[in-house]
Amino acid sequence: MDKYKKILLALIILKAIGACAQSLRPGPGLGKPATSAEIEVWSIGVFPDGTGLPSGLGNALQGEKVYNQRCKSCHGPEGIGASAEELAGGNNGLVHEYPDKTIGTYWPFSTTVFDFTRRAMPLNAPGSLSNNDVYAITAYLLYINGIIGQTTEMNAKTLPKVQMPNWDGFIPVFKNK
Repeated sequence: MDKYKKILLALIILKAIGACAQSLRPGPGLGKPATSAEIEVWSIGVFPDGTGLPSGLGNALQGEKVYNQRCKSCHGPEGIGASAEELAGGNNGLVHEYPDKTIGTYWPFSTTVFDFTRRAMPLNAPGSLSNNDVYAITAYLLYINGIIGQTTEMNAKTLPKVQMPNWDGFIPVFKNK
């Protein structure tokens, strides 16, 4: 075999080895690893016992104003429903023939309302609400479900203590204190 054919064969072999090595890498090879700062921004999980709740506060009176501005167009007046799920107004628990899955009949932990609202709402701008806004909206949602009073302040200490009507309707992993 002449010198040029050997070089060409060596290049083909090296290319094949490179392709094999590339295929052994985990994942699709898209994007870049997240930085610590990027991970910190999204490390906002809140647990049923309140671990992870940020500072801030709000009550249902404040929450009604924010709800009407940021939530009502999808969830309807007083959470009764529009294009998105009903948040309030349900009377039938999960064991009823026709169960309602509203905050008052379904959700077992008040902290989950806060966590979901902060993480995913409003749908067109998730994560855009301030902590005070999320506490206020959470208080409003609890209020329209008949769980707390209109002026009851929700914050990192009071929110986990709210006893939800369906608190024992799921597997009892966490219990409010």
